[in-house]
Amino acid sequence: MKNQPVSKVVIVGGGTAGWMVAAVLSKVMGGLPGFSIELVESEAIGTVGVGEATIPQIVSFNRLLGVDEMDFVRETHATYKLGIEFVDWVREGHSYIHPFGSFGIDMLGIEFRHFWLRGQEFGAGEPIDRYSIAAMAAKAGRFDWPRPDRPRSPISRLAYAFQFDAGRYAQFLRRIAGEAGVCRVEGEVVEIAQDPETGFVSGLKLASGSEIHGELFIDCSGFRSLLLGRTLGVPFIDWSNWLPCDSAVAVPCALGGRNEPLTRSTARPAGWQWRIPLQHRIGNGHVFASDHMDREQATAILLENLDGEVLAEPRHLSFTAGRRARAWEKNVVALGLSAGFLEPLESTSIHLVQSGIARLLTLFPDNDFSELEIARFNSETEKEYRDIRDFLVLHYKASEREDTEFWRYCRNLEAPAGLAEKIAMFRSSGRIFREDNELFTEESWTAVMLGQGLAPGRYHPTARLLDRTETLARLQHIREAIAGTVSQMPTQDKFLRRQGGAIKTPGTAM
Repeated sequence: MKNQPVSKVVIVGGGTAGWMVAAVLSKVMGGLPGFSIELVESEAIGTVGVGEATIPQIVSFNRLLGVDEMDFVRETHATYKLGIEFVDWVREGHSYIHPFGSFGIDMLGIEFRHFWLRGQEFGAGEPIDRYSIAAMAAKAGRFDWPRPDRPRSPISRLAYAFQFDAGRYAQFLRRIAGEAGVCRVEGEVVEIAQDPETGFVSGLKLASGSEIHGELFIDCSGFRSLLLGRTLGVPFIDWSNWLPCDSAVAVPCALGGRNEPLTRSTARPAGWQWRIPLQHRIGNGHVFASDHMDREQATAILLENLDGEVLAEPRHLSFTAGRRARAWEKNVVALGLSAGFLEPLESTSIHLVQSGIARLLTLFPDNDFSELEIARFNSETEKEYRDIRDFLVLHYKASEREDTEFWRYCRNLEAPAGLAEKIAMFRSSGRIFREDNELFTEESWTAVMLGQGLAPGRYHPTARLLDRTETLARLQHIREAIAGTVSQMPTQDKFLRRQGGAIKTPGTAM
């Protein structure tokens, strides 16, 4: 019968993506009569599992699941994250922070950056980081929860995310989903059945010989894209001309160096290195372009730039930046790496899973699988991938580095049209337009454009309503308010112990 609710969902693949969707669907829709979810995964097939940093939207995701934040932090060995520090991206020896939250305060109805630009004209040389509580708290190693009850304090505008062990997070979600009734099936998919008339996926055959049937199939099979790519033949759109890095090597190390609630990205001769400090270790990786550097050299660079003892053998990954032409085809929805890949420069991988789940909930189908809903899902997914792609390309394009062939290529690449327009507008007038509620806000674009050295030729005329004395006085007041607030915040370690989020380590009492 048409127009009946989908009652059986089959998820192919576990890992972070698979268990995220299983947990949410069971939480939101598990109470529907006859509704069931099965997740098929094989212990023999590994997951990528190196992406450990997130952006603030993860906080809302956990709240939707009813997760206690300190339980989550302990179980996943998480730390807090207030932004990303970019080291050597503009030139060697230079660094800046892309913080969460806002800069300063808007004044006279216009954005703060225009008053900051006017202050620069008057000789106020402080970088814009000084006007972000997230950036200043991160550098001081401090953290506290936002205080919306104190609207006049900078801490009311703080935003945060997490850095966690992705494998532990998947296990955490697996328990939540299991308690909500999700059935996990161990096994490797060896055959996929399709309806001979419609081409819809109708079932899976496992290596054990057992069969699983469903109505809606969620492809979380990673780079293999087992259902969407291999079975339904949805093509992959290659964006490597804009994002040439196609390889990575990852390795954990013991704790060492600075303990800050901050992810760090350090530019290297043919890519960049990440540093993600957790409570029990540091996650490290080197993303690079294989056309400009071989695997051995990339691994050596990574191992030479660690803060502690290596804890495991380096893992190597190969990928191509881009996306599937459609993330939803027939009765298959792809989430995570099955749908596309964008390097983790701005920690968007887990967010793309989260936003895909949100779209799926909004457009959840009946068993007639209306083309209208499918088309809307695909168009919004395509736009989100494109917007994030453009933001990532900005980091490479807006660099002064010319010391290697890789960086010369990046500087001279032709920016996508939307990015080229944003850069031109900002250089002309300091204006930024957030298109159709795109993921990255005006504050994020401000942080990276100014951080990468793009200099606006002018600022909003309204900023001229404040004279030199008033402009400099207001800027100083904002800096002092932020510095004073940060000085009152506990260190991240003290906050975790005080709130019950610290993990138990040998020799400590809980």
